[in-house]
Amino acid sequence: MYKQICLFSIFIFSILTVSSMTGCSPKSPPSNHQEGVQRNTTTDCLVVDSSGTVTYGNDLVTLDASNSSQGYIMVQYKGASTVVKLQITIPDGTIYTYALPPGNYESFPLSGGSGDYKITLLEPVQDEMYAIAFSTTISVSLVDEFHPFLYPNQYVWYGPESKSTALGIEISQKSSNDLDYVENIYEYVIKHITYDEQLADNVPAGYLPNVDQTLDTGKGICFDYAALMAALLRSQQIPTKLEVGYSGDAYHAWISVYLKETGWVSGIIQFDGTHWSLMDPTLAANNSSSSVKKYIGNGSNYTVKYSY
Repeated sequence: MYKQICLFSIFIFSILTVSSMTGCSPKSPPSNHQEGVQRNTTTDCLVVDSSGTVTYGNDLVTLDASNSSQGYIMVQYKGASTVVKLQITIPDGTIYTYALPPGNYESFPLSGGSGDYKITLLEPVQDEMYAIAFSTTISVSLVDEFHPFLYPNQYVWYGPESKSTALGIEISQKSSNDLDYVENIYEYVIKHITYDEQLADNVPAGYLPNVDQTLDTGKGICFDYAALMAALLRSQQIPTKLEVGYSGDAYHAWISVYLKETGWVSGIIQFDGTHWSLMDPTLAANNSSSSVKKYIGNGSNYTVKYSY
């Protein structure tokens, strides 16, 4: 799945990019910054925990469901294989498949709302064949719909010491409200991160975003853009979905954000003071139109397949 994401990653070009190509100057949108007003900055981001209060498993795996009501589970694989798969079937029947490395606990979101989740560990037996090493079903009652999208997980990983968390605090302290913060985060990402075509052409199987590495290198693919923005927003307690799906026929990753005044804003980032515009951070970054065309979908719609 990750290779598809990266080989067909960029969606449509942003309004700003099109304007620059045609020689037109886009009208400057009204700012949502309020002079003399400062957003209530969060200095302690939410962290995941494997407390061991509620666990399932066997000699190969431990499933810690102690915080399932908060929207996540922790899973630890204790075997020797490096290509184990974890499948999580959410209440509507959609199957999410993750790579599960051996050793440490990994955090996975319960993104399908309250209900029954089937958790299955698959170990390789030969070639591309896998056998079930563990399976159980847990009943989940979420505190609310937002918690799965407020905590770090395997795809959106950060912590109190992460560079992304420190950056979020810095930018939040220059923002007057949540909407202003979303705009400032968006502007930071599109100005500081460029599309990594070499990685997109050679992305390894099981690729996972590393948000601090993206900040260090200033480069990334769509998965990295979405993970970085999700980390910056979640660490400031703004519910954010990292979504994977289709832009026309192209597989892609983007984010959706929840704002109290608006609700869920799906696949939309930029706000002009009155209307939201379809603005994906991967697209709006300073990319060359000629060099990224092979990654572009037809831009007809966003169709969500998975939410993390």
